[in-house]
Amino acid sequence: MKPFWKREPTKNQTDKPKEKSILKMITTVGEFYYSWNGKLYESDIVRACIRPKVKAIGKLVGKHIRDDPKGGLTVNPDANIRFLLSEPNPYMTGQQMQEKIANQLCLNNNAFILIVRDENGKAIQQYPIPCVSAEAKYNDTGELFLRFLYRNGKSGVFRYSDIIHLRQDYNDDDIFGESPAPALAGMMDVIGTIDQGIVKAIKNSGIVRWLLKFTQSLRDEDIKANVQKFVDNYLAVETDTFGAAGVDAKADVQRIEPKDYVPNAAQTDRTIERIYSFFNTNKKIVQSDYTEDEWTAYYESEIEPVVVQMHQTYTVGIFTRKERGFGNRIVFEANNLQCASLTTKLAFQAMVDRGAMTPNEWRETMNMAPVPGGDQPIRRLDTQVVNMVEEILGKMDKDNYIVMAGLITKLLDQMRGGEGDEEKNRHPRGDDTE
Repeated sequence: MKPFWKREPTKNQTDKPKEKSILKMITTVGEFYYSWNGKLYESDIVRACIRPKVKAIGKLVGKHIRDDPKGGLTVNPDANIRFLLSEPNPYMTGQQMQEKIANQLCLNNNAFILIVRDENGKAIQQYPIPCVSAEAKYNDTGELFLRFLYRNGKSGVFRYSDIIHLRQDYNDDDIFGESPAPALAGMMDVIGTIDQGIVKAIKNSGIVRWLLKFTQSLRDEDIKANVQKFVDNYLAVETDTFGAAGVDAKADVQRIEPKDYVPNAAQTDRTIERIYSFFNTNKKIVQSDYTEDEWTAYYESEIEPVVVQMHQTYTVGIFTRKERGFGNRIVFEANNLQCASLTTKLAFQAMVDRGAMTPNEWRETMNMAPVPGGDQPIRRLDTQVVNMVEEILGKMDKDNYIVMAGLITKLLDQMRGGEGDEEKNRHPRGDDTE
């Protein structure tokens, strides 16, 4: 199959989209999205700000969940959907594509994924769309299309129903997220000025530091010769003058102190803090110097909303309305316990003991390999015994109480490891002795 930028449009896509005013949520016609050509990703500060978010989204594991109407669920029941999530196209893995769309989302507040379908309409491949601009158009029936302009100058038109569209800062526009350019342009200009000032200050450190003023007129070659002689005799490292210089009456020596115009550190820090605030991060997150609570707060405020959006957009894009009605959905799971301390991870043994986590789920947090049978939850023996005792007591009446009491005694003996049998042997019942 050809890549999406080389594929011929489908029959429905060959219809020229027309601008048509229709009474829907889309209240405007001919809406545009433009990626900001502010070279945002070239800034080391911006790249450091978005990297934790991008990496966290890349580590999400996509799964196909099918809810059972009678209760319960099935994980990855369709192998084709599982491969679609883990191997979306021949050129990248699921983790790589998730990082790519996360970068586009952070830099442009929009990210597009094309769903390639087979002749039966089933999703078989996914491609991120690194477009320069996107335009909303409608065909004669009022169906929404997006016309993309790529960086190589080519364009493509696709149904909006075949696009997984992630967006943030979703405000004025009906379709696209707002561009970050108006909010970031001024700060990026300041950062660029600061960087230029630092470069100039470094270059300024290599300017002239000594001035020889000759009291008589000399030829150019004589001036150069006298200057070189002064440097060799008094400024060279291997000189024997021990830092002392002597000149005759024909020249005066003057030292020049260079002025390194280094940007104000406080102003620089304030600008960087503003960029941190724009991307809802901080120095600790950027430098991986956070505590469990700090990462949890960052995850819940910045990453989790994107995860929820991915749940819904992937589900709607991959499955039909009928398939969604039968309980098919896409979820992206993240193991936040990987960032927990060793003490916290060890404390989760209690959850394994009570069946809230499987042994293999806990072993994953410890970076340990799974074990056979570790995907089944563990039920505590004492909890099981209590449940069985409660069930027996519920069935007990005046006619069967002796039998039921015997069953309860056996269960309690099993829980105590057979101590009841030894006690019975030491203290036999009266009816047994007769």
